Amino acid sequence: CGVAADFLYEETRLLRKLHGKRNDQIVRDLFGQNLSAEEVYAHGAAKEALYRKLMRPHVEEYLVPGVVPFLERHNDRPLAVASNAEPANVNFLLDEAKLRRFFRAVVNGHEVTHPKPHPEIYRKVAELLCVSPGECIVFEDSAAGMEAARQAGARVVAVQTTDAPLPPGDFAIRDFNDTGLETWLRRQDS
Repeated sequence: CGVAADFLYEETRLLRKLHGKRNDQIVRDLFGQNLSAEEVYAHGAAKEALYRKLMRPHVEEYLVPGVVPFLERHNDRPLAVASNAEPANVNFLLDEAKLRRFFRAVVNGHEVTHPKPHPEIYRKVAELLCVSPGECIVFEDSAAGMEAARQAGARVVAVQTTDAPLPPGDFAIRDFNDTGLETWLRRQDS
């Protein structure tokens, strides 16, 4: 049991260290800071190609439960994606899961100078939606993303999709079937 507990601790610690970061940051954290830009790109591209290959048959089962009906209910609102994920992965998920139709703007971490936890990506998304960051509600599943959203001035819903602890948000959900979410959102509108 001690070995299993140690493994889970290390897995959780690694997840916390890497979750929500841009791929170039992840590769350098795993393989060292002395890699050339070409080596970082090659490692990252190989990792992401494998991810897409393994995920393709399982995309819909890995969506956060309730997300599609939630997006359908709120399709009249200006919705956007702000992700540190690789552009190919963002496009893969939006297209494979048929989610792109819901979003007026999509920004990935390579379209900004500073990735999360810097607030630049959320400021850019708000600008593309023609709203102020303070008018935005961000749904985030990583500590880095929550920090970025907070620094941008947005309200934050913590989406607890992993066992890694998240900082407190303005509201927290396990998934989009949470019955309190719609009530909380209506209160934000008033």
